[in-house]
Amino acid sequence: MEPSIRTGRLRAKITTRGEKGFTLVELMVVMLIIGILAAIAIPSYMASIKNAREAVLKEDLHVMRQAIDSYTMDKAAAPNSLDDLVQAGYLKSIPVDPMTRSDSTWVTSTSDSLSSVDQSQGGINDVHSGSDEKGSDGQPYSSW
Repeated sequence: MEPSIRTGRLRAKITTRGEKGFTLVELMVVMLIIGILAAIAIPSYMASIKNAREAVLKEDLHVMRQAIDSYTMDKAAAPNSLDDLVQAGYLKSIPVDPMTRSDSTWVTSTSDSLSSVDQSQGGINDVHSGSDEKGSDGQPYSSW
């Protein structure tokens, strides 16, 4: 019969063999389960982060291209740099490229061709990411 201490309604057993804690095997099983769960979850997490960055890139490119077109139509001249869009109020600031994590890596395409009869000079007509990586569709981000 094991000795016990009675304290109010609770009854605590006094162990005589030092059976406190977990065995090494139990701890190893728990660590194995945690490792398996991490191996399943981490790739999914990384894919969702990449998809989110791609969505932000698509939105940023759309907004900047609209700003370039609006600037060109309003001013009868294409902007010479992305800073022109900010100074004229078409953008609050140059967005950070989510793939390079910098606002100075955007690659602009310039053209001397005019997009309207009122336009007097060429300038920036498109913008792309400065990243060399490929997107989930297999195309480089710099071609989006």
